[in-house]
Amino acid sequence: MSPSKIRFSELVSEQTRAEIFATVLTAGPISRTQLAQRLGLVPSSVTRMLPPLLEHDYLRESDPVSQGRGRPQKMLHVNPDKHVVVGMKIGPGRVFGVVTDMAANVLARGEEPLADCTPRTALSAAASLTGRLLEEAPEAADRVLGLGVGVSGHVDSTAGICRYSALLDWNKVDVAGPLREATGLSVVVNNDVNTLVVAERWFGEGRDIDSFAVVTVGPGIGCGLLLDGALFSGATGLAGELGHLPLDPSGPMCSCGRRGCLEALAGDRAILRHPADGGFPRDTITDAIDLARGEAGAARTVARSAFAEAGTALGRGVAGMCNLLNLQKIIIAGEGAVAYDLFGPHMNAAMEAQAFSTAATDCAIHVDPARHDLWARGAACLVIRDTVGAAIS
Repeated sequence: MSPSKIRFSELVSEQTRAEIFATVLTAGPISRTQLAQRLGLVPSSVTRMLPPLLEHDYLRESDPVSQGRGRPQKMLHVNPDKHVVVGMKIGPGRVFGVVTDMAANVLARGEEPLADCTPRTALSAAASLTGRLLEEAPEAADRVLGLGVGVSGHVDSTAGICRYSALLDWNKVDVAGPLREATGLSVVVNNDVNTLVVAERWFGEGRDIDSFAVVTVGPGIGCGLLLDGALFSGATGLAGELGHLPLDPSGPMCSCGRRGCLEALAGDRAILRHPADGGFPRDTITDAIDLARGEAGAARTVARSAFAEAGTALGRGVAGMCNLLNLQKIIIAGEGAVAYDLFGPHMNAAMEAQAFSTAATDCAIHVDPARHDLWARGAACLVIRDTVGAAIS
Protein backbone atom coordinates (compact mmCIF):
# COMPACT_ATOMS: atom_id res chain seq x y z
CA MET A 1 0.00 0.00 0.00
CA SER A 2 1.32 3.44 -0.92
CA PRO A 3 2.14 6.05 1.80
CA SER A 4 -0.64 8.31 0.48
CA LYS A 5 -3.22 5.55 0.93
CA ILE A 6 -1.95 4.82 4.42
CA ARG A 7 -2.18 8.45 5.34
CA PHE A 8 -5.72 8.73 3.91
CA SER A 9 -6.77 5.73 5.98
CA GLU A 10 -5.28 7.34 9.09
CA LEU A 11 -7.11 10.61 8.42
CA VAL A 12 -10.44 8.81 7.98
CA SER A 13 -9.86 6.90 11.23
CA GLU A 14 -8.94 10.08 13.13
CA GLN A 15 -12.02 11.93 11.88
CA THR A 16 -14.31 8.99 12.69
CA ARG A 17 -12.84 8.58 16.16
CA ALA A 18 -13.30 12.29 16.86
CA GLU A 19 -16.91 12.11 15.63
CA ILE A 20 -17.54 9.12 17.90
CA PHE A 21 -16.25 11.09 20.89
CA ALA A 22 -18.27 14.19 19.94
CA THR A 23 -21.44 12.14 19.53
CA VAL A 24 -21.00 10.45 22.91
CA LEU A 25 -20.36 13.89 24.42
CA THR A 26 -23.48 15.49 22.93
CA ALA A 27 -25.89 12.52 22.93
CA GLY A 28 -24.58 10.32 25.74
CA PRO A 29 -25.03 8.18 27.65
CA ILE A 30 -25.49 6.18 24.46
CA SER A 31 -25.19 2.53 23.50
CA ARG A 32 -22.86 1.23 20.78
CA THR A 33 -25.88 0.38 18.63
CA GLN A 34 -27.37 3.86 19.03
CA LEU A 35 -23.97 5.40 18.33
CA ALA A 36 -23.60 3.47 15.08
CA GLN A 37 -27.10 4.49 14.01
CA ARG A 38 -26.50 8.19 14.72
CA LEU A 39 -23.23 8.20 12.77
CA GLY A 40 -24.48 6.05 9.90
CA LEU A 41 -21.80 3.42 10.59
CA VAL A 42 -21.96 -0.34 10.73
CA PRO A 43 -21.62 -1.59 14.32
CA SER A 44 -18.32 -3.32 13.51
CA SER A 45 -16.75 0.07 12.64
CA VAL A 46 -17.76 1.49 16.01
CA THR A 47 -16.41 -1.60 17.75
CA ARG A 48 -13.10 -1.21 15.94
CA MET A 49 -12.75 2.49 16.80
CA LEU A 50 -13.74 2.35 20.47
CA PRO A 51 -10.87 0.41 22.14
CA PRO A 52 -8.30 3.28 22.10
CA LEU A 53 -10.87 5.69 23.54
CA LEU A 54 -11.79 3.25 26.29
CA GLU A 55 -8.24 2.10 27.04
CA HIS A 56 -6.97 5.68 27.33
CA ASP A 57 -9.99 6.54 29.52
CA TYR A 58 -11.45 9.21 27.25
CA LEU A 59 -14.70 7.25 27.23
CA ARG A 60 -16.17 4.94 29.82
CA GLU A 61 -18.78 2.22 29.50
CA SER A 62 -21.33 1.54 32.22
CA ASP A 63 -22.71 -1.79 33.31
CA PRO A 64 -25.48 -3.17 31.06
CA VAL A 65 -28.76 -1.23 31.31
CA SER A 66 -32.13 -2.57 30.24
CA GLN A 67 -33.85 -0.49 27.57
CA GLY A 68 -37.06 -2.45 27.17
CA ARG A 69 -36.97 -5.20 24.60
CA GLY A 70 -33.75 -6.96 23.76
CA ARG A 71 -30.62 -7.57 25.74
CA PRO A 72 -29.43 -4.94 28.24
CA GLN A 73 -26.77 -2.68 26.66
CA LYS A 74 -23.73 -0.96 28.06
CA MET A 75 -23.87 2.81 27.84
CA LEU A 76 -20.97 5.00 26.73
CA HIS A 77 -20.19 8.36 28.32
CA VAL A 78 -17.30 10.82 28.36
CA ASN A 79 -14.87 10.85 31.28
CA PRO A 80 -14.87 14.61 31.99
CA ASP A 81 -12.03 14.39 34.53
CA LYS A 82 -9.43 12.85 32.20
CA HIS A 83 -7.87 16.24 31.39
CA VAL A 84 -8.52 19.96 31.45
CA VAL A 85 -8.09 22.14 28.36
CA VAL A 86 -7.44 25.85 27.84
CA GLY A 87 -9.21 27.77 25.07
CA MET A 88 -8.45 31.33 23.91
CA LYS A 89 -9.94 33.86 21.50
CA ILE A 90 -7.60 36.68 20.53
CA GLY A 91 -9.61 39.72 19.46
CA PRO A 92 -8.73 43.28 18.47
CA GLY A 93 -9.13 44.72 21.97
CA ARG A 94 -8.81 41.82 24.40
CA VAL A 95 -8.11 38.15 24.87
CA PHE A 96 -10.86 35.88 26.21
CA GLY A 97 -10.09 32.50 27.76
CA VAL A 98 -11.61 29.47 29.46
CA VAL A 99 -10.48 26.26 31.11
CA THR A 100 -12.78 23.31 30.43
CA ASP A 101 -12.93 19.67 31.36
CA MET A 102 -13.05 16.96 28.68
CA ALA A 103 -16.81 17.38 28.37
CA ALA A 104 -16.23 21.06 27.49
CA ASN A 105 -17.78 22.24 30.76
CA VAL A 106 -16.26 25.60 31.73
CA LEU A 107 -14.27 25.45 34.98
CA ALA A 108 -12.80 28.98 34.83
CA ARG A 109 -13.15 31.96 32.53
CA GLY A 110 -11.50 35.36 32.20
CA GLU A 111 -10.28 38.10 29.89
CA GLU A 112 -7.24 40.30 29.47
CA PRO A 113 -7.43 43.77 27.84
CA LEU A 114 -4.88 44.61 25.16
CA ALA A 115 -3.01 47.92 25.06
CA ASP A 116 -2.47 47.30 21.34
CA CYS A 117 -2.94 44.52 18.78
CA THR A 118 0.71 43.73 18.13
CA PRO A 119 1.56 40.01 18.21
CA ARG A 120 3.95 40.49 21.14
CA THR A 121 1.26 42.18 23.27
CA ALA A 122 -1.54 39.78 22.32
CA LEU A 123 0.47 36.56 22.76
CA SER A 124 1.97 37.77 26.04
CA ALA A 125 -1.55 38.48 27.32
CA ALA A 126 -2.76 35.06 26.17
CA ALA A 127 0.11 33.33 27.99
CA SER A 128 -0.51 35.36 31.14
CA LEU A 129 -4.24 34.62 31.06
CA THR A 130 -3.53 30.91 30.56
CA GLY A 131 -1.48 30.79 33.75
CA ARG A 132 -4.05 32.72 35.74
CA LEU A 133 -6.96 30.53 34.62
CA LEU A 134 -5.09 27.32 35.38
CA GLU A 135 -4.48 28.60 38.90
CA GLU A 136 -8.21 29.28 39.29
CA ALA A 137 -9.39 25.90 38.00
CA PRO A 138 -9.24 23.22 40.72
CA GLU A 139 -6.37 20.73 40.39
CA ALA A 140 -5.81 21.75 36.76
CA ALA A 141 -2.03 22.08 36.58
CA ASP A 142 -1.30 18.35 36.51
CA ARG A 143 -4.07 17.48 34.06
CA VAL A 144 -3.80 20.13 31.35
CA LEU A 145 -4.01 18.64 27.87
CA GLY A 146 -3.21 21.68 25.74
CA LEU A 147 -4.10 25.18 24.61
CA GLY A 148 -6.44 26.00 21.74
CA VAL A 149 -6.32 29.47 20.18
CA GLY A 150 -8.74 31.18 17.79
CA VAL A 151 -7.44 34.07 15.66
CA SER A 152 -9.19 35.97 12.87
CA GLY A 153 -8.05 35.72 9.26
CA HIS A 154 -6.06 33.19 7.25
CA VAL A 155 -4.71 30.67 9.74
CA ASP A 156 -2.44 27.76 8.78
CA SER A 157 -3.45 25.37 11.55
CA THR A 158 -0.81 22.80 10.60
CA ALA A 159 2.02 25.31 11.06
CA GLY A 160 0.31 27.22 13.89
CA ILE A 161 0.74 30.47 11.96
CA CYS A 162 -1.61 33.36 11.23
CA ARG A 163 -0.77 34.03 7.59
CA TYR A 164 -2.80 37.23 7.42
CA SER A 165 -5.39 38.99 9.53
CA ALA A 166 -6.72 42.31 8.31
CA LEU A 167 -8.66 42.79 11.55
CA LEU A 168 -5.54 42.39 13.73
CA ASP A 169 -3.10 43.73 11.12
CA TRP A 170 -1.03 40.56 11.43
CA ASN A 171 1.13 39.11 8.66
CA LYS A 172 2.93 35.75 8.98
CA VAL A 173 2.73 35.65 12.77
CA ASP A 174 3.84 32.49 14.56
CA VAL A 175 1.13 31.96 17.17
CA ALA A 176 1.83 28.40 18.35
CA GLY A 177 5.60 28.73 18.86
CA PRO A 178 5.71 31.65 21.32
CA LEU A 179 2.71 30.33 23.27
CA ARG A 180 4.20 26.85 23.45
CA GLU A 181 7.43 28.32 24.77
CA ALA A 182 5.70 30.62 27.27
CA THR A 183 3.20 28.08 28.66
CA GLY A 184 4.93 24.73 28.14
CA LEU A 185 1.72 23.40 26.57
CA SER A 186 0.96 21.90 23.20
CA VAL A 187 -0.88 24.51 21.14
CA VAL A 188 -3.59 24.18 18.46
CA VAL A 189 -4.36 27.30 16.38
CA ASN A 190 -7.27 27.87 14.03
CA ASN A 191 -9.43 30.59 12.57
CA ASP A 192 -11.61 31.98 15.36
CA VAL A 193 -14.88 31.40 13.52
CA ASN A 194 -13.87 27.77 12.99
CA THR A 195 -13.68 27.44 16.76
CA LEU A 196 -17.25 28.68 16.92
CA VAL A 197 -18.29 26.11 14.28
CA VAL A 198 -16.90 23.32 16.46
CA ALA A 199 -18.70 24.73 19.52
CA GLU A 200 -22.00 24.93 17.64
CA ARG A 201 -21.48 21.41 16.26
CA TRP A 202 -20.78 19.89 19.68
CA PHE A 203 -23.33 21.63 21.87
CA GLY A 204 -25.09 24.36 19.89
CA GLU A 205 -27.37 24.88 16.93
CA GLY A 206 -25.37 22.55 14.66
CA ARG A 207 -25.62 19.40 16.76
CA ASP A 208 -27.79 17.48 14.28
CA ILE A 209 -26.80 19.35 11.10
CA ASP A 210 -24.30 17.95 8.59
CA SER A 211 -23.74 21.10 6.50
CA PHE A 212 -23.96 24.55 8.04
CA ALA A 213 -22.11 27.85 8.24
CA VAL A 214 -21.47 30.25 11.08
CA VAL A 215 -21.42 33.83 9.78
CA THR A 216 -20.16 36.43 12.25
CA VAL A 217 -21.01 40.10 11.94
CA GLY A 218 -19.32 43.01 13.67
CA PRO A 219 -16.04 44.80 12.96
CA GLY A 220 -15.41 42.11 10.34
CA ILE A 221 -17.53 39.56 8.51
CA GLY A 222 -16.33 36.05 9.31
CA CYS A 223 -17.44 32.61 8.21
CA GLY A 224 -16.75 29.03 9.24
CA LEU A 225 -18.03 25.94 7.43
CA LEU A 226 -19.04 22.44 8.43
CA LEU A 227 -19.60 20.37 5.26
CA ASP A 228 -20.83 16.78 5.34
CA GLY A 229 -20.07 16.58 9.05
CA ALA A 230 -16.46 17.82 8.87
CA LEU A 231 -14.90 21.23 9.53
CA PHE A 232 -13.85 22.59 6.13
CA SER A 233 -10.78 24.82 6.04
CA GLY A 234 -9.71 24.55 2.39
CA ALA A 235 -6.30 23.74 0.94
CA THR A 236 -4.32 26.09 3.21
CA GLY A 237 -6.82 27.17 5.87
CA LEU A 238 -8.26 30.02 3.82
CA ALA A 239 -11.82 28.72 3.32
CA GLY A 240 -14.67 30.82 4.67
CA GLU A 241 -13.38 34.33 3.95
CA LEU A 242 -16.89 35.49 3.15
CA GLY A 243 -16.07 39.01 4.33
CA HIS A 244 -13.61 39.43 1.47
CA LEU A 245 -15.99 38.29 -1.24
CA PRO A 246 -15.70 41.05 -3.89
CA LEU A 247 -19.15 42.54 -4.48
CA ASP A 248 -18.53 46.08 -5.75
CA PRO A 249 -15.25 46.92 -7.58
CA SER A 250 -15.97 50.64 -7.16
CA GLY A 251 -17.10 50.32 -3.54
CA PRO A 252 -15.43 51.53 -0.34
CA MET A 253 -11.95 50.42 0.66
CA CYS A 254 -11.79 47.30 2.81
CA SER A 255 -9.38 46.62 5.67
CA CYS A 256 -7.61 44.14 3.38
CA GLY A 257 -6.66 46.95 0.97
CA ARG A 258 -9.16 46.07 -1.77
CA ARG A 259 -12.37 47.78 -2.76
CA GLY A 260 -15.92 46.58 -2.42
CA CYS A 261 -15.48 43.50 -0.22
CA LEU A 262 -18.58 42.34 1.66
CA GLU A 263 -16.93 43.44 4.91
CA ALA A 264 -16.54 46.98 3.54
CA LEU A 265 -20.26 47.01 2.72
CA ALA A 266 -21.72 45.24 5.76
CA GLY A 267 -19.25 45.50 8.67
CA ASP A 268 -19.41 48.02 11.50
CA ARG A 269 -17.29 50.55 9.63
CA ALA A 270 -19.72 50.49 6.71
CA ILE A 271 -22.60 51.35 9.04
CA LEU A 272 -20.69 54.12 10.77
CA ARG A 273 -19.49 55.50 7.44
CA HIS A 274 -23.07 56.09 6.29
CA PRO A 275 -23.86 59.74 5.47
CA ALA A 276 -24.38 61.62 8.73
CA ASP A 277 -27.33 63.75 7.67
CA GLY A 278 -29.78 64.18 10.51
CA GLY A 279 -27.22 63.85 13.27
CA PHE A 280 -26.24 60.21 12.70
CA PRO A 281 -23.39 59.47 15.15
CA ARG A 282 -20.07 58.12 13.89
CA ASP A 283 -18.63 57.16 17.27
CA THR A 284 -19.60 53.57 18.06
CA ILE A 285 -21.81 50.84 16.66
CA THR A 286 -23.70 50.85 19.97
CA ASP A 287 -24.62 54.50 19.36
CA ALA A 288 -25.89 53.57 15.90
CA ILE A 289 -28.00 50.70 17.25
CA ASP A 290 -29.51 52.89 19.96
CA LEU A 291 -30.32 55.61 17.45
CA ALA A 292 -31.91 53.17 14.99
CA ARG A 293 -34.15 51.86 17.78
CA GLY A 294 -34.91 55.31 19.15
CA GLU A 295 -37.65 57.83 18.60
CA ALA A 296 -38.78 58.61 15.08
CA GLY A 297 -36.91 61.39 13.35
CA ALA A 298 -34.40 62.18 10.64
CA ALA A 299 -31.47 60.69 12.55
CA ARG A 300 -33.36 57.45 13.22
CA THR A 301 -34.24 57.20 9.53
CA VAL A 302 -30.61 57.56 8.48
CA ALA A 303 -29.44 55.03 11.07
CA ARG A 304 -32.01 52.47 9.99
CA SER A 305 -31.03 53.05 6.37
CA ALA A 306 -27.41 52.25 7.25
CA PHE A 307 -28.39 48.91 8.79
CA ALA A 308 -30.70 48.17 5.86
CA GLU A 309 -27.89 48.68 3.34
CA ALA A 310 -25.54 46.51 5.39
CA GLY A 311 -28.18 43.78 5.64
CA THR A 312 -28.83 43.86 1.90
CA ALA A 313 -25.13 43.46 1.14
CA LEU A 314 -24.83 40.62 3.65
CA GLY A 315 -27.85 38.88 2.11
CA ARG A 316 -26.26 38.97 -1.33
CA GLY A 317 -23.07 37.43 0.02
CA VAL A 318 -24.97 34.76 1.93
CA ALA A 319 -27.04 33.95 -1.18
CA GLY A 320 -23.86 33.31 -3.12
CA MET A 321 -22.65 30.95 -0.41
CA CYS A 322 -25.98 29.08 -0.42
CA ASN A 323 -25.88 28.78 -4.20
CA LEU A 324 -22.41 27.23 -3.99
CA LEU A 325 -22.88 24.95 -0.99
CA ASN A 326 -26.63 24.28 -0.57
CA LEU A 327 -26.37 24.63 3.21
CA GLN A 328 -28.94 23.35 5.70
CA LYS A 329 -28.46 26.18 8.18
CA ILE A 330 -26.66 29.48 8.66
CA ILE A 331 -25.99 30.65 12.21
CA ILE A 332 -25.61 34.44 12.49
CA ALA A 333 -23.28 35.21 15.40
CA GLY A 334 -20.73 37.75 16.60
CA GLU A 335 -21.05 41.07 18.39
CA GLY A 336 -23.20 42.54 15.63
CA ALA A 337 -25.85 39.81 15.85
CA VAL A 338 -27.58 41.82 18.59
CA ALA A 339 -28.71 44.19 15.82
CA TYR A 340 -30.36 41.42 13.79
CA ASP A 341 -33.75 43.12 14.16
CA LEU A 342 -32.27 46.05 12.18
CA PHE A 343 -30.40 44.26 9.40
CA GLY A 344 -31.97 40.77 9.41
CA PRO A 345 -35.14 41.45 7.40
CA HIS A 346 -33.09 43.13 4.65
CA MET A 347 -30.55 40.30 4.69
CA ASN A 348 -33.30 37.72 4.29
CA ALA A 349 -35.00 39.65 1.49
CA ALA A 350 -31.73 39.98 -0.47
CA MET A 351 -30.88 36.34 0.16
CA GLU A 352 -34.23 35.19 -1.20
CA ALA A 353 -33.97 37.51 -4.19
CA GLN A 354 -30.47 36.34 -5.17
CA ALA A 355 -30.60 32.64 -4.26
CA PHE A 356 -30.90 30.09 -7.05
CA SER A 357 -33.87 27.71 -7.10
CA THR A 358 -34.49 26.45 -3.52
CA ALA A 359 -31.08 27.43 -2.07
CA ALA A 360 -32.67 29.99 0.26
CA THR A 361 -35.64 27.91 1.41
CA ASP A 362 -33.38 24.89 1.97
CA CYS A 363 -31.35 26.92 4.46
CA ALA A 364 -32.66 27.85 7.91
CA ILE A 365 -31.37 31.04 9.54
CA HIS A 366 -30.67 31.03 13.26
CA VAL A 367 -29.39 33.99 15.29
CA ASP A 368 -26.95 33.27 18.12
CA PRO A 369 -25.20 36.38 19.49
CA ALA A 370 -22.49 34.15 20.96
CA ARG A 371 -20.66 35.19 24.10
CA HIS A 372 -16.91 35.44 23.77
CA ASP A 373 -16.39 32.52 26.09
CA LEU A 374 -18.26 30.30 23.60
CA TRP A 375 -15.56 31.09 21.03
CA ALA A 376 -12.90 30.21 23.61
CA ARG A 377 -14.80 27.06 24.55
CA GLY A 378 -14.75 26.08 20.87
CA ALA A 379 -10.98 26.60 20.81
CA ALA A 380 -10.70 24.19 23.73
CA CYS A 381 -12.84 21.72 21.78
CA LEU A 382 -10.30 21.85 18.93
CA VAL A 383 -7.67 20.50 21.32
CA ILE A 384 -10.04 17.78 22.54
CA ARG A 385 -11.00 16.86 18.98
CA ASP A 386 -7.41 16.65 17.74
CA THR A 387 -6.24 14.64 20.75
CA VAL A 388 -9.11 12.20 20.65
CA GLY A 389 -8.84 11.82 16.88
CA ALA A 390 -5.14 10.97 17.16
CA ALA A 391 -5.61 8.47 20.00
CA ILE A 392 -4.11 5.15 18.90
CA SER A 393 -4.05 1.74 20.44
